[in-house]
Amino acid sequence: MKKFFFVIAIALSGVFILNSCGSGTGKEKSSTTEQVAKVQYTCPMHSQVVQDKPGDCPICGMALVEKK
Repeated sequence: MKKFFFVIAIALSGVFILNSCGSGTGKEKSSTTEQVAKVQYTCPMHSQVVQDKPGDCPICGMALVEKK
């Protein structure tokens, strides 16, 4: 019976160690997502028009450009 608990304890320890040695904490993904979310597009003629994706200005129809 002691051998059974010993094997279970070793297996659980192995799972814990392998799980904690993952590819990261996920911060890399969130920083990439934050960088993508920071890109904004605006109309060259109407600076009050700001969107998070490219498209056309709803006022004049010009193509939106990336805001820098």
